[in-house]
Amino acid sequence: MDSPESKILRFVVSRPGARLDGYLAEVLPQFSRAYLQKLIGQGRVLVNGQVVKASRRLLADDSITVGLPPLPASPAAEPASLHIVYEDEEVIVVDKPAGLTVHPAPWHPDHTLVNALLAHCPALAESGEMARPGIVHRLDKNTSGLIVIAKNEPAQAALINQFKSQTVTKGYLVLVKGKVFPREGVIELPLGRDPRNRKRMAVVEGGREAVTHYRVERYFGDYSLLEVVPGTGRTHQIRVHLSAVGYPVVGDSTYGVKSDYLPRQFIHAHRLGFRLPSTRRYLEFSSPLPEELRQVLERLAH
Repeated sequence: MDSPESKILRFVVSRPGARLDGYLAEVLPQFSRAYLQKLIGQGRVLVNGQVVKASRRLLADDSITVGLPPLPASPAAEPASLHIVYEDEEVIVVDKPAGLTVHPAPWHPDHTLVNALLAHCPALAESGEMARPGIVHRLDKNTSGLIVIAKNEPAQAALINQFKSQTVTKGYLVLVKGKVFPREGVIELPLGRDPRNRKRMAVVEGGREAVTHYRVERYFGDYSLLEVVPGTGRTHQIRVHLSAVGYPVVGDSTYGVKSDYLPRQFIHAHRLGFRLPSTRRYLEFSSPLPEELRQVLERLAH
């Protein structure tokens, strides 16, 4: 359960001369600069214990404290359109669009998939962790595709066990820069926090085991469309693994290559299969590529 108290972040400045808002944007890339400026204006950011302006130039060894506002004890229900692929008394399978965050976080407290689900199914509020009711796995905000949500605590526990035991079928369609060879393979590289930027993941010695299977679906000139099946569920695993072996994901501004005609990463969760919690009957679902991703492939094919 999330604490109702603010979360406190602390930093010691190692690079003097930067503006306060610019420095925070570097060390806290998950927040927008506008949001950080709002926190500074609210007096939630202190430098050496003092409230200062966003334009304050930092000195070496300045101490910065950031107090993130607390999340509500439970997310609010917000009616919104949902593409529901399957629903019964225990689970809901949703085809999530890109740009939709799965659950509330300090920098994104509302307008999430969880808020929409609570409006669709109010009983979900009684399932599991209050801030993330029913959530058993996640998709990045800018990844589209299939996600399953549990509607009660027994179903949540059963699905979590399936994810932990790696018996859930997960398939992603991913476009990368480069002609991938061999056409089918496995990437096994340990992942952990990037020691140079703790907000990023990286291949690191002594990191957690991570396994990614891939198969080339089609070449588009110097690009490859892959089906990727992760054998483990590490944070940003697909994006980091493919970048590490020289095939960065198109549209991924963090680990991959930016695209002039795609504003988000080309990753789509197109296959999802699992056993229903009570009956153990196996179900598998598929999702076609969204229109913006189909247009990218059409562009590359000509």
